[in-house]
Amino acid sequence: MIGRIAGNLIEKNPPQVVVECSGLGYEVDVPMSTFYNLPGLGERVVLLTHMVVREDAQLLYGFASGGERAAFRELIKISGVGPRTALSVLSGLSVSDLAQAVTLQEAHRLIQVPGIGKKTAERLLLELKGKLGADLERPSNTPESAVSDVLKALTALGYSEKEASLATKELPQGVGVSEGIRQALRSLARN
Repeated sequence: MIGRIAGNLIEKNPPQVVVECSGLGYEVDVPMSTFYNLPGLGERVVLLTHMVVREDAQLLYGFASGGERAAFRELIKISGVGPRTALSVLSGLSVSDLAQAVTLQEAHRLIQVPGIGKKTAERLLLELKGKLGADLERPSNTPESAVSDVLKALTALGYSEKEASLATKELPQGVGVSEGIRQALRSLARN
């Protein structure tokens, strides 16, 4: 099994990236939460991985954090949930949001993820209850999560990841998401 990959990021085509390691280019599928936080092309990247071996393919899935990988592994243990569906869930919800939805049994949050219907959402909640705790990832109200949300908002507005990253580095500690976006936009307007 390949548990971790480190190398230069040479391609980014959501949800897949190519990481060059010792002259080999590894295709790695990543959730959008990981994709948004990747460095620029040509820069070094380290991803935790999960390898799936099937009769017709060997697939590598990458994650920015151990919590994401642990949640992915719990999701694919559920009957009828494959790696693609698990990636979709992790692209639509952060690990802490998923853990909160499971704890509060909020099926409507899972139904908002593309490809997840009412029955699948209810099965996910039932199967994950007690297995997916809030300890897998920081709660969504932490400063790090707010900065991550600001980064996502700026890239959604059309700013490059590099510009967005530079703007968020100037944000004060503990800033909220909406105020962080305002301050980052002011910073980008000055530059």
